[in-house]
Amino acid sequence: MSDTAADPRLLRAPPRKGIRLSWADERLRAIIWQVLVVGIVVAIVWWLVRNTNHNLEVRRIATGWGFLGREAGLPVAESLVSYSPTNTYARALLVGVLNTLKVAVVGIVLATILGTLIGIARLSKNWLLARLAGVYIEVVRDLPLLLQLLFWYAILQGLPSPRQALHPAEGVFLSNRGLKLPWIQWQDAHSFALLGLVIGVVLAVFYARSARAKQMRDGQPRRVWPAALGLILGLPILIWAVLGAPWQGDIPALRGFNFTGGLTVTPEYFALLIGLVMYTAAFIAEIVRAGIQSVARGQWEAAEALGFQRGRIMRLIVLPQALRVIIPPMTSQYLNLTKNSSLAVAIGYQDIVSIANTTLNQTGQAIEGIAIIMLVFLTISLSISLFMNWYNARIALVER
Repeated sequence: MSDTAADPRLLRAPPRKGIRLSWADERLRAIIWQVLVVGIVVAIVWWLVRNTNHNLEVRRIATGWGFLGREAGLPVAESLVSYSPTNTYARALLVGVLNTLKVAVVGIVLATILGTLIGIARLSKNWLLARLAGVYIEVVRDLPLLLQLLFWYAILQGLPSPRQALHPAEGVFLSNRGLKLPWIQWQDAHSFALLGLVIGVVLAVFYARSARAKQMRDGQPRRVWPAALGLILGLPILIWAVLGAPWQGDIPALRGFNFTGGLTVTPEYFALLIGLVMYTAAFIAEIVRAGIQSVARGQWEAAEALGFQRGRIMRLIVLPQALRVIIPPMTSQYLNLTKNSSLAVAIGYQDIVSIANTTLNQTGQAIEGIAIIMLVFLTISLSISLFMNWYNARIALVER
């Protein structure tokens, strides 16, 4: 007889494994709590929808999106696309979205440039420059943004009339009607040339990356700037020449009691842009300062030992390393600037909030109007967040 047959313990069948449900199981508790939370949220949403529908029926308030196709009868002072009061509410809301984007995009670019310069200035060895930057940051950050917007708007409204307008340069006029600048007679060919410029920049970036990758493989440097210059300038010039876009200047001139021609920057937009840029730049300056100071002092000393100038050290060595600290909080400031643009209603600039409020007052579609405002800002904010998160991941230091 073998040892296996002699040992009764080895003949015993192994215990059958089963699933034991017990409150002591952490996974089971987690599932139960998640189901409860989701159920509570669904119940709250169902109650809100049911209660809202009941109140709308009692008050005989119509709902739906049919009002978007009706004639708006709403005057809009400035727009990036053609618009008249005879257009629909959908067109008016599109104008509001574009006006909001015009503030957000230009404001983000200008606030980034100004904030970076002020942040670097606060670290300057020049005592006066550093103190002036510090005073600017502390004063601007401590004043409410709405008060600053009203301040700048009051200053612009206090400028002289068009007949006594300030004339700092040829074709440039500053009055209580806004800022007048020379421009060109914009046509579709100019739009295609601008699109060609954007495509040329993208292609130049890809070409530079390809040349850098080849240099890393074979160690042979390649000149990038001739091809980049040809793409950035040659492509739009070629499109402009083929389509025959005229290059006629549109110079503003005083006619009667106002200016005609040129590019007009209205006082409302100007005040909103100045206020948002200066307010946000103060926060960005502190972020840039903190990012620069996060780089070890040894980086400066090593670069100085190699003979680098301070400007080149900052541009080529310090700032690229500081970006990993700067980018995350910078994203929050971009979002704040975009959302703070809704204060435009206080100074009469017609952004999406202003036009949507007028629309819901005329049509009574309060829920739809608020939903449009929320959707617009949510879309813009998520787009900014996605782009900044992608850029942050791209420049992050990866340990190998």
